[in-house]
Amino acid sequence: MTELRCRKTETLEGDREENEQPDELQTTRVNTEDEGNVARGEADDKQLKDEGGKEGEAQHKEEGSNKNEPSVKRSKSSSTSGFLQRLVRVFFGCLAAVACGMLYAGYLSAYHDRKYWFSTRQDLEREITFQGGSGLYYYYYKHMLTASSFERGFYELTIDNKTVSGQTINAVERLSLYPELITSFIYRVTDSQDFVEPIYFYIGAVFGLQAVYVTALFVCSWVMSGTWVAGMLAVAWYVINRPDTTKVDHAIPLRDNWALPYFSCQVAALTGFLSNNISSATEMFCYLTMSATTFTFLLVWEHSHYVLFIQGLCLFLLDSFDLVPPRKMADIHKVYLSSLFLAYLFQFQNPTLLSSPLLSLLIGSVLARYFQQKMKKGPLVARVMKLFLHFHLVFTTGITFSYLVKKLIPVSESDFILKFLEVKFGLNTTTDFVTNFLLCQESFQTPGQDLFLRLTQASVLPFYLLVLSVCLLSTLQTIYRRLSGQPMKTNLKLEDGRIGEQPEVIYHVFHTLLFGGLALLFDGMKYLWTPYVCMFTAFGVCSPDIWMTVFKWLKLRSIHPVVLSLILSTAVPTIIGFSLWREYCPRVLAELSDLQEFYDPDTVELVSWIRTQAPAAAVFAGSPQLLGTVKLCSGSAVTSLPLYSDINLLRRSEDTYQVYAMRSAEDIYKILTSQKTNYVIVEESICNELSHNKGCKIKDLLDISNGHVVYDKGEIYSFSKHGRFCHEIKMNYSPYTNYFTRVFWNRSYHVYKVNSVISFQY
Repeated sequence: MTELRCRKTETLEGDREENEQPDELQTTRVNTEDEGNVARGEADDKQLKDEGGKEGEAQHKEEGSNKNEPSVKRSKSSSTSGFLQRLVRVFFGCLAAVACGMLYAGYLSAYHDRKYWFSTRQDLEREITFQGGSGLYYYYYKHMLTASSFERGFYELTIDNKTVSGQTINAVERLSLYPELITSFIYRVTDSQDFVEPIYFYIGAVFGLQAVYVTALFVCSWVMSGTWVAGMLAVAWYVINRPDTTKVDHAIPLRDNWALPYFSCQVAALTGFLSNNISSATEMFCYLTMSATTFTFLLVWEHSHYVLFIQGLCLFLLDSFDLVPPRKMADIHKVYLSSLFLAYLFQFQNPTLLSSPLLSLLIGSVLARYFQQKMKKGPLVARVMKLFLHFHLVFTTGITFSYLVKKLIPVSESDFILKFLEVKFGLNTTTDFVTNFLLCQESFQTPGQDLFLRLTQASVLPFYLLVLSVCLLSTLQTIYRRLSGQPMKTNLKLEDGRIGEQPEVIYHVFHTLLFGGLALLFDGMKYLWTPYVCMFTAFGVCSPDIWMTVFKWLKLRSIHPVVLSLILSTAVPTIIGFSLWREYCPRVLAELSDLQEFYDPDTVELVSWIRTQAPAAAVFAGSPQLLGTVKLCSGSAVTSLPLYSDINLLRRSEDTYQVYAMRSAEDIYKILTSQKTNYVIVEESICNELSHNKGCKIKDLLDISNGHVVYDKGEIYSFSKHGRFCHEIKMNYSPYTNYFTRVFWNRSYHVYKVNSVISFQY
């Protein structure tokens, strides 16, 4: 009898494994029948029992198969239909993302042509449209195309002695010229010279990267919200707020315009990598994309490691609060370290990367995790104390490592940055020209109210504050639960209402807070903050999880919260999109229909004179922005470059700017001859500068630096025994005529030749 029970139990277990859907009711019934059979078995014949057992087993198999066949068919059909729905959704989302990117690139191209009449200009006039000294980068692109071979052109740039007078520089390292190298290489390999002009290929590459930029923002918002409507809304807000999201309108070759699209792709890949609901193949794709874009971002922009340091702080907070798996943080650290190492090699052993705050943070984090392996265990108070100790250990280790590296490998820029920040935050004062000159640059000044007014008028700022408030409060709740020892749910559902337990959302909360804080201090940081404000806000208004989180807090019961959150996540972005289309679509189209006029005849005349009258080996002195244009259009050597990240070039610019100070003719002559200058260009716009920022005129900064000021009752007055050089030299009398000879002038520029032989005429 015991043998019979064993056989029947094994048979039933085999049936359950085959059907893969155990039925509790069936199991109970079978067990009851088994017990009855055992009780009755003592009075029955063994053969009859065996036959009855076989008949029961056959009947059970038949009933189980009949019941499971429809459910299997339904599951297969539902999985197939679900897969097709996801495939269609992904297809149309990708199509919308690519369409948005291509339309934006086409819009930029049309707007650029309308603004500068680009297609009707000559080559010289086209090159002058690269404003702010950014045309210098395009000069090296032209140089690579005119070189006998790509290898020869690259070699000449690494030992460039025709750019800065008296110096041989590695232009590839100093100016981060990899975008020009790659673009010129593609232009050569594809034989594009047969069907497109070099300048159109160059600006087309930049506009193409801007298309990648908005596409990455689209994908990032789509991944976080689950709907590609959020991506379209993010792109719409980005385009509407274009003056605060990009500088591509007026300075195409700037490093920012080449680098930030890669950073946008890196953020999108990081967002997908941090997500819990992705497959292993998708995670690997995000990891590889993140690795490639991080390295490229470091390669093409000299300030990229500072941006990645801010991103690293966000990830450091995620790891410290135990909001992301340690395995993923280890993978991200590998990406950072490998990218830094490769960038260090490709940038000719650039010492700035070794002393970068990003590397110091990584070293501190790795060592602290090794020494505090039990940091994320224990009660709430103990974990908080361990957390403060962890912060102290990481930053102390990072600062010590940075200090040792700077002692072993002197980096001149590091000390200057600290002094600059001290003056910026009011901890110190200085009369140094370079420091005050940088503080007067628009990028380093505090943003005005116009920025927030424009964002409010476009409706992005009010919704951003609402979305950020909900996500931040939910994130703080999650942090408290994690510190209290509660686990995070990896498979969140809509009805859970916990938007703050999604690692990718928490990262973007930290991201927008840190970059937003910097944007409140430095106006130039808005180009790193505003695009992600548009993306983050679009995700928030389109995500049903945010609405469900709010309803969970409010304990809404009159209407089903899941249904209401789904309705609002569709209705609200629809209303916003319609209002934006109604108000801003005519404005955007009007920008393309308006024929603007940008023409600088004085600069064209100056450059034409330099090309035709000045010797090919002549060296020119002037403001860095003008010298960038002179170098681009004529190829002549200059005394300085418009590169504000190089302290040595800034010091040379200070010497050149002395022509606007109250210095003697002899002093100016000695300064210019020390830089081997043949011609000096005096600009009327600087000599007679009218600035709204008090104390930010070049003349005022020079007077303060040279000690030519007198303070009286809070007012500053300039005083010196010499007149202002740029005014006095125009009088054309001795001793100025002894040292300098005017050879060209128009309404904006006066060009003086530095006499090689001094003629003392009175």
